[in-house]
Amino acid sequence: MAVVRQLKLGAFMRPVSIHTGAWRYPGAWRDANFSFPRLKYLAGRLEAARFDAFFMADHLAVLNMSTEALRRSHTVTSFEPFTLLSALAAVTSRIGLVATASTSFEAPYHVARRFASLDHLSEGRAGWNIVTTSNPDAALNFGLEDHLDHDERYARAREFYDVVTGLWDSFADDAFPRDPESGTYVEPERMRALDHAGRFYRVRGPLNIARPVQGWPVIVQAGASEAGRQLAAETAEVVFAAPNGLFDGRELYADIKARMARLGRDPDHLKILPGAFVVVGDTESEAREKRARLDSLVHYENAIGSLSIALGHDARGFDPDGPLPEIPESNASKSGRQKTIDLARRENLTVRQLAQRLGGYGGLSFVGTPATIADAMQEWLETGGSDGFNVMFPYLPGGLDDFVDKVVPELQRRGIFRRDYEGRTLRDHLGLPRPANRFFPSGA
Repeated sequence: MAVVRQLKLGAFMRPVSIHTGAWRYPGAWRDANFSFPRLKYLAGRLEAARFDAFFMADHLAVLNMSTEALRRSHTVTSFEPFTLLSALAAVTSRIGLVATASTSFEAPYHVARRFASLDHLSEGRAGWNIVTTSNPDAALNFGLEDHLDHDERYARAREFYDVVTGLWDSFADDAFPRDPESGTYVEPERMRALDHAGRFYRVRGPLNIARPVQGWPVIVQAGASEAGRQLAAETAEVVFAAPNGLFDGRELYADIKARMARLGRDPDHLKILPGAFVVVGDTESEAREKRARLDSLVHYENAIGSLSIALGHDARGFDPDGPLPEIPESNASKSGRQKTIDLARRENLTVRQLAQRLGGYGGLSFVGTPATIADAMQEWLETGGSDGFNVMFPYLPGGLDDFVDKVVPELQRRGIFRRDYEGRTLRDHLGLPRPANRFFPSGA
């Protein structure tokens, strides 16, 4: 009997819904992103639904908005991801816990230490989302006037990854006998200093934490530019992709998997999970009405701020009712910038229309009934578009409850999503191997 492929599902929390009108939706929790009891409930519901991971995004600045836009921002206050996920580790037992940490403003030793700690605290459920941070407002909070240019950021990220993973391999898995009879707590021979000296970093090591439960926390990466795709092929185990539709999804999926094969990596050892904004209704018209009502709650000041971020250029001076003008190159995310420009040209949108779309959420969306949403997800899975999805909920808790109560059972009925966890670690959930220790291969 042929093995039926199974969807992998993450929950993308930024810090709850990505939609800027989410907190205003009738019945929504206004404080969902900054209330631990609320977040505990959401994580518990996702774990009960057997989601692979709770994915906590991060931002390192209060965005440079107008006063009116800032007045309406529901993400201006949110928890630092590691603190939140460490707390959630204590009240969950199976769901993976993925945090964003930037290579632009962090030190590799700090990142290695924090993720190793989270992996031990959660008994093997940590994942690291590698980002290079293109927001210029964040640079100002770290004593910088601007970022490194795009390709330079990715070159630095690649070396950052080498340092962090090398530090995780500081100890052999059996380095800590803790033998009271001999008085030996640790075997020094089972420890190695990294002694890294590269273009961007000099790090001696070893890390002062035992090797993580999973060997390494799961490596997640989100870049879709040429440099981002190559970094993913070389390093990632999960790609949080943002294709516009199934055609784009198939192209990205095939490209990254082919790059892996050329590098000698097994393509099955990477899961591509596009972000999917999902609005569930009992009928198609009800789902569309929900989406329309949600989008109507986005104020133009917030929308134009979102457009500025996407373009890496201040769009507040553009004619709201005119076409998008030519946009100069910048250090912003190249793939995100180009998608925004392509969307405006493809649908002949005015600046106002484009801003309203992005101000809510302008990416891949599934809006429909549980059956039509399951149809779409199944088509992506079975035709080489993805290995699953990072689900984004339109408002909390109702949008999440709708997905858990209505869509998940439909996916399970079709046999394409688990009814129970098969293991305990995030690697178990995703079907990923435990990395060999570069210093102590095969326990040597």
